[in-house]
Amino acid sequence: MTIVTTWDKVKTYLLSILVPLVSGALVGLLTSGSMDYTSLEKPPLAPPSILFPIAWSVLYLLMGISHGILKVNDLSDSYTEIPYYAQLIVNLLWPVLFFVFKWRLPAFIWIVTLDILVITMAVRFYKRHRTAGLLQLPYIAWVLFASYLNLGIYLLNG
Repeated sequence: MTIVTTWDKVKTYLLSILVPLVSGALVGLLTSGSMDYTSLEKPPLAPPSILFPIAWSVLYLLMGISHGILKVNDLSDSYTEIPYYAQLIVNLLWPVLFFVFKWRLPAFIWIVTLDILVITMAVRFYKRHRTAGLLQLPYIAWVLFASYLNLGIYLLNG
């Protein structure tokens, strides 16, 4: 039996939270010079650009907490880790496709892939730990909304 101290749990949660937060921040910095959201025609319900970094920070935090819950409770294995890291990589590459390359249609196809991965991850997290899965409901809602925005921007801007 492994003895896990409170400090070990804190370190696990910190690492689990920092990975998505720092990764997201780095991608944000790398793509910030290419952001053209304010100049695009947008579909109804499109939020102001200031909302995106706030929303993504909260979602990355929740993602990290969920991952930490699984790690701390020794519920993490390839069943949960593969969709977790797959969705994180797909998530981090989407702004490059959409903002840097301005490939709106390929970005839409990419984000639909993200939708599938996020739902898969949330279901698998839920099967291991109810709270870990439920914490991903805002993320599911947000990526589905982001998919709508992506498609709307593509249709309105070509």
